[in-house]
This record gives sequence, C-alpha cells and structure tokens, in this order.
Amino acid sequence: MKDHDSQGRPIVVVTGAGMITSLGAGKHENWRQLAAGQSGIKLIERFPTDGLKTRIGGTVDFLLKEAVSSPELSHALAETAADEAIVQAKIGAPGRFPGPLFIAVPPVEVEWPHRETLARELNADGPITYPDLWRNVAGRHGDWHPLFLYGGVAERIADRFGTLGSPISLSTACASGATAIQLGVEAIRRGETDAALTVGTDGSIHPETLVRFSLLSALSTQNDPPEGASRPFSKNRGGFVMAEGAAALVLESLSSARARGATILGVVEGCGERAESFHRTRPNPDGKAMMASMTLALEDAGVTAGDIDYINAHGTSTPENDKMEALACSAVFGDHMASVPISSNKSMIGHTLTAAGAVEAVISLMTIANQTLPPTINYALPDPTISLDVVPNSARAARVRRVMSNSFGFGGQNVALVLAGEPV
Repeated sequence: MKDHDSQGRPIVVVTGAGMITSLGAGKHENWRQLAAGQSGIKLIERFPTDGLKTRIGGTVDFLLKEAVSSPELSHALAETAADEAIVQAKIGAPGRFPGPLFIAVPPVEVEWPHRETLARELNADGPITYPDLWRNVAGRHGDWHPLFLYGGVAERIADRFGTLGSPISLSTACASGATAIQLGVEAIRRGETDAALTVGTDGSIHPETLVRFSLLSALSTQNDPPEGASRPFSKNRGGFVMAEGAAALVLESLSSARARGATILGVVEGCGERAESFHRTRPNPDGKAMMASMTLALEDAGVTAGDIDYINAHGTSTPENDKMEALACSAVFGDHMASVPISSNKSMIGHTLTAAGAVEAVISLMTIANQTLPPTINYALPDPTISLDVVPNSARAARVRRVMSNSFGFGGQNVALVLAGEPV
C-alpha cells in the first residue's frame, strides 16, 4: 500500500471518531438507533414555547443537569465527542494531542436570559443609561466575556486535550463541520502535521435562535407528532428541525497511522468547496455552487461519479434546499444517479447546524463499516419532481465502498466530502 495518493499527497485516514446527538452519546448508540429508524426529535422542555409556531427540536438534554447557555452546551458536546475519538485513536498521551485543533462552532452572542439579568440588576423601574449598562457589563466581564467570546469553546477544548498551536474556530453556516474536516485534511497534505483533531459542535437551541429561524420561515411547524416533522425529499416537507450535537474525527497521515499500528476507520479521499453570494438563505436556482463542490470533491479524490456508492445528503427537509440538492446531484451524477441511493439522517436527528457536516461524516464512515444504508424516515409521500433513489423508512443492506457526504449552508457555503473504507 502506498502512503501517497496519485497526486503525490499524503493519504489522510481516520483513526478515531466520536459523536453525540439527540439519539444519545457515542457513535455506536447513534448508529444503532439510526439503523433502526428511530427519531430523537421531541417537544422542547428546557424553556417555555407558548405562542411559538415551532415547539420541537433535536435537543440534547441528558448531558448537563441544568439549563445552560449555548456556548456551555456546545463545549460539553464537543468535549464528549472529542474524548470518544481520541480514546479510540489511542494517539498521543492524555492531555497531549500531537496536532492542531480545527473546530466548527456556532456564532455566539449574549443570550436573552443574560440580558434580562443585566436589566434586573440595573434600575429596571427607571431609565437605564448607557453608563449604567456599561458599568454593569464591565463588572460581569470576568464571567461572561470568556463565555460568549467566539473562540472560547475552542480554547477550552484545546486546553482539555492539549492540541498544538492556536486552535482554529470557524463558521461556514451549515457546512462548518465539513469545513473543519477539510482544513484538517489540507494541513496534513501540506506536511504541516501528521495528525489533526477536527470537531463540529452546536448547542444552539434557545429561545432567540428558535425565533430567528422561525422568522426566516425555515423551520417545520408540525409539532405533533415531533418525530414526524422532518421529511426530507417528501412532497409534504415543510422545513427543517433544529437540533444539537457534535462529532469529532482524528485525522492522520497514512504513514503516521501505520507507524504506530493504529486501526484505520476510513479515508478522507476528497474535499470540494464552493461558495456563492446569491441570498442569505436560499441557494442559487442554477445550483452551480452545489454542483461545483461535488465535482471538486470527486476531482480531489481522483475518482468519478461512477465510483460513488451512496450519497449522505444534506437533505434538510426545506422545500427549496431539497429540490436544489436533487437537481445538483442529478447534474453531477448523470445517468449514474439512478443507481446511487441517497438518504438524509436529518429525518431522525434533525439539523445539527454547525455540527452537521462532522456528524454526517461519522455516519458515512459507519455506513461503510456496517455495509448498511440508514433510512430517510417519514418518507410516505415522494415528491414526483425529485427523481432519486431515496432509502425509505427502513435501513437497506448494500455494498458501500465510497460515500459522498454533502453539506450546503446558508449564504451559499457548500462543502462535499468523499469518504472511503480502508486504503488499498
């Protein structure tokens, strides 16, 4: 086996993977429930939802005992997933990971409960002046500034696992988790490191984000039953379901993994990225950026569309996104599309936003390992305008050697990954 690909670059392999979603902690528990077609979407209980059109989400309520801010939950999710990945990889020493950290984190700002606390501590019955506000904020600086600093989650994960160099925080909307993996792959290919820790995390279900996405008319409003709300590629799809979760991958050069006798879980063969600026939420109707990200991923991997056995779709369950992804896939795969099954795990876990690309990469690797395609549940009414082999409602046994995993984000930020089994 060669250590370098046909372009002379180090082959990048995965030696550790971890995941946590609304279905549970750990990739094996998640896979068990995904393969069984189980849903983790439920009524939101951590804050009142009276009067809201959307009252459901893929919340992770079992990790922390008390209600916390989204940065605190995002950190806890990331730590859980990264710990699982590093333990499996058996790399470095406890607290001394031998490579950099690339972590996708959601945008952060002071949330409503904290703003309310500031207001209550001021003279809520009288006028509040800017000097009053700034004095109070300054007094809170030591507690709140690190919490709501954009790079705060990355700093804590870097300290916990002892990664090298400055941790890289990134946010490319719903493509972020895949972008983190792409950056790790590129660093190894450039010879800057033999290993990288890549993470995508998002614990953003709180009142303000729920209201904001509702105002964009992006969320499903089918609250009863919650598990039936996410319906990717179905004719009656009506919006995505917000969810929380995290996933982590330990990436290594093949030569490094072999030298230390590591177990190889798979190969990141190719990454493709293409951005556009058509609209803040809607994809360009020509689909060129989606097509380009998939085409570039295939070229980067040195394979053709005919070498892909399964597509792990972005598949959000929004009318426009699912239609555009179907058109883009059909354009890239051509006649081969009829024989390429596709499914969306967002039907079961919801849309984990910043974490989605990383979560779906782990699921793609487990699809290869188990030679089983996870289903798209709630697929009872196919959309006649979408001609895809959607894996409906129940898992399907299949020969899977290579998967394309799509991540298409708001603002036209698109990343596609080509993942394969062990190198040959």
